[in-house]
Order: sequence, then structure tokens, then C-alpha cells
Amino acid sequence: MKIIGTGSALPHLVVTNDDLSKFLDTNDEWIRTRTGIQSRNILSTDTITELAIKACQDCIKNAGISVSDVDYILCHTIIYDAIIPGLSTFIQDELGTDCPTLDLNAACTGFIYALDIADSLIKAKKAKNILIVCAEETSRFVDWTKRETCVLFGDGAGAVVVTEGGEDCKFRLKTQHTDALICGANYGNSPFNKVENSEPYLYMKGRDVFKLAVLNSIRDMEHVLKLAGKEFTDVTYFLLHQANMRILDAIRSQLALSEEKFPHNIEHTGNTSSASIPLLLDEMNKTEQLKEGDVLVLSAFGAGFTSGACYLKWGK
Repeated sequence: MKIIGTGSALPHLVVTNDDLSKFLDTNDEWIRTRTGIQSRNILSTDTITELAIKACQDCIKNAGISVSDVDYILCHTIIYDAIIPGLSTFIQDELGTDCPTLDLNAACTGFIYALDIADSLIKAKKAKNILIVCAEETSRFVDWTKRETCVLFGDGAGAVVVTEGGEDCKFRLKTQHTDALICGANYGNSPFNKVENSEPYLYMKGRDVFKLAVLNSIRDMEHVLKLAGKEFTDVTYFLLHQANMRILDAIRSQLALSEEKFPHNIEHTGNTSSASIPLLLDEMNKTEQLKEGDVLVLSAFGAGFTSGACYLKWGK
């Protein structure tokens, strides 16, 4: 499987750390030193559905294919403009294709889960060209009165088109239950439901998440590199989930590798959940940082606790 196109879309509203300090007990230095984030894009008058569609259109154009060439749409989102039908059906309708679609939810690891499913579909000869889009409105489920969480996140959509060919990809996916990162749901207004509603905002145990992220990312990457018969030094770029600059630095430090191997854009996107890696891929693709034959290792981690890694070679 290989990636032949990338695309992205961000909300028009840019929210800086100084903007947040107007209603939170925080400032630019406090946020930057703890997260590496300087600004993020937040949905205001636009919608996550609109962003997802724009990212897909951008991606299909970049891939040099037509909408009719898309055999399957895999869409990852945690929360969007509706509960049912799935976001992928809105994308399908707007694009004007009648291919099958599927919505996923694997938290911040969703892009790698989607890549693994796409790889399986291609190997099973059930699809040739698969559109993957990750569209996340994280601003909807954080408590904007709590600086510990709301300063971390941004909204956005990233997409790729994958197709048959290229070097065989390697994957590792892992899930373990933990309450270190969780978000409750609205239970509705059933008169028969006696269950106490959980808090409908993201709750995070920062230190636990940090340890889980670093440990699992390194283990997952070791696993896929072993499957590929490669060493860490063979990798051109490590594209990690853009969760927190401290986490990225800790992973790089433990591997004793150069900063150049760990590109990042968290400083101007924040944590965009599953959209973070495809957003970074698109940025690197459009600025021609990626070269034919580059060895890439993707790694993500998120609520669940989910984690995953993917080994692949760049080349259209």
C-alpha cells in the first residue's frame, strides 16, 4: 500500500495563547513551556463536516484521480455535527460517489487504525483506491474553563488517498483500558434511565497519559521496525501524534535521535486528535519535504488507552 495524495482543511479562526489568557488564568509562556503550542484553529462559523469535505476534495485533487476512482471511504471522528448518520455519508453525498463508507472511533490513534483497515481491504482485493479522512472537533468536548485541557486542543481535518503498490506496510495496534483519558456522554432524557450522568467533558490525568504515551509509542515503533527488518537509524522521519511537545521530546530523547527526524506542527495546530498525523503529512507533502523512498514511521496514542504504529515508504 502507498499514499498517493494528501489534503487538509483548518477552521478560519486562529486562537492564540494571548487570546486564551483573556478568559483563562494563563498566559503565553505558561502554555508554550508546558505544551509547545502557540496557536490553534477553532471552529466558529464553519462546521467539521465542511472541513472534512474540503480536506477530501483537496486530497483527491492532489492524488491526481477523479471521485469516481474512489472505491471506499474510511472516516475517523470522535464527535461531529450529528450522531447518525455517520460523517462519511455526508462526505460521500457531497463528493458524488456511491462507494461504501465506514466511520471509526479509535481516539487519537484513529488514523493508524484506518490505514491498517485500508491495507487489509487492498490486500483482500476489495478496493484499490481508498480515501481516509480524519476530522476532529476537539473544541466541542473540552471544558473551556479549565486551562489544563482546553489550551491543548485544536480542530481540523486531514485526508490521504491510499492505493495498491509500494513496499509492504507494517502495523502494530494495541488497546488497554485506563481512566487516564476519558470523556463522558450526554445520556439523553429517558425517564427510565437511573444511571448518574458522567461529566461530558474531557478528563485527563496528565502524568499517566505522558507515561503511557512515551512507553507505548517506543514499543510500537520498535515492533514495526523489527517486522520490517529495520533499525531506528534507518528511518527518515518519525511522524508522531501531535499531542504535546514534551511527549514528543521525551520519545526522541529516549531514542537518542536528532530533532530533524521528528517533524512537528503542534506549535500552530495544537492537538487535533486523529487528524494530527494526516495534517502533518499534508504539510510536509505540499512543502516538498517528503522525497521518494523516504522511510516513515507513524506513531499515535490516545484515549482507551489506544496506541499504534505504522512503517511505510513514501512514494507516489
